[in-house]
Parts: sequence; C-alpha cells; structure tokens
Amino acid sequence: MEENNEKAEIYSQRVRAGKRTYFFDVKSTRSNDFYVTITESKRKFKDDSFSYEKHKIFLYKEDFAKFLEALQGTIDHVKSELLTEEALAALENPVVEGQEASFDEELKWE
Repeated sequence: MEENNEKAEIYSQRVRAGKRTYFFDVKSTRSNDFYVTITESKRKFKDDSFSYEKHKIFLYKEDFAKFLEALQGTIDHVKSELLTEEALAALENPVVEGQEASFDEELKWE
C-alpha cells in the first residue's frame, strides 16, 4: 500500500505580485505540529509553452517570532534608510487588484 506523503493543508493565502505569485500555506504534520510554507511561483515562457519555476521555504512554529522580527526589521530598514520619499509614498498606498491597501497591513502576522 502506498503512503500519502502530502501534509494536511489547513490555511492558504495567495499574493499576486506582477509575474510572481506567493503562496503562504499553513500545514500540519502527522503529530499535529504546525508549520508554514512560503512558495514563490514564477511563470516562465519558452517557445510556445510555459512552465512554473517554484522556490519554497519551510518555516517552523518555533521560528515564527524570529522570522517575523527579522522580516519586519529588514522592511523597516529599507523604508527608513534606502527609499526616496516618492518611492516610500508609492509603497504606502499601493493598489492591489483594484483595491487600496497599506503596505504595513499586508505584512502583519498577528
């Protein structure tokens, strides 16, 4: 009998970003431990067909706080030290699929 190695998916959220799509999936192990996979999917064209190039990160629950702190710190550094006022204003008020959303709202994991 063949064993199904696919982990149970509990929650999924998709973020479309130009030619890329990001998937944030919550999954559980057989022992009911939870983890997050972050997948970047990019459509690649070759001749008359296309394929998807995918990269995946596994984030385990014991690392959630450290990951979030590092991500937020990195974004804060870019926003405060590297972006011009005009670029920062564009990030603060992006249009997402016809709706306005603030940059900070999209990054909260609370």
